[in-house]
Amino acid sequence: MLTDLQLMKVKMMQGKTDVMDIGQIVSDFGFPIVAAVGMGYFIYYIWIWTTKEVKPVIGSASKTLIKLVDRIRMLDNDMIRLNTKLQMVLEYQKKSGINHDSDIEKFLAENASKSEEFNQSSNREK
Repeated sequence: MLTDLQLMKVKMMQGKTDVMDIGQIVSDFGFPIVAAVGMGYFIYYIWIWTTKEVKPVIGSASKTLIKLVDRIRMLDNDMIRLNTKLQMVLEYQKKSGINHDSDIEKFLAENASKSEEFNQSSNREK
């Protein structure tokens, strides 16, 4: 003979549970026990979903973020080097007393951007 609990397990495994069976389970074991089992299954489901679906995506995003941070550091180092070179050129220009403003304006005019969206010249049109 099967006990009530074993009978319910058999019905649940066969997929023949309905609202009346759940009500019977609550009346047999009490709501707190059924709620605890339901919450345990929910936590198990979320844990499995997180480890199988979310964790690989986070790992991939982390690798991408590390690559981006490395590129930003590299660009920052380049900007520091360029700023240092520019300061040296400006210091040399002050010490030599030679004015290169006309040469700079000529160079900018020859190599100006043709883009409507980006105007790199010092005379910005509004």
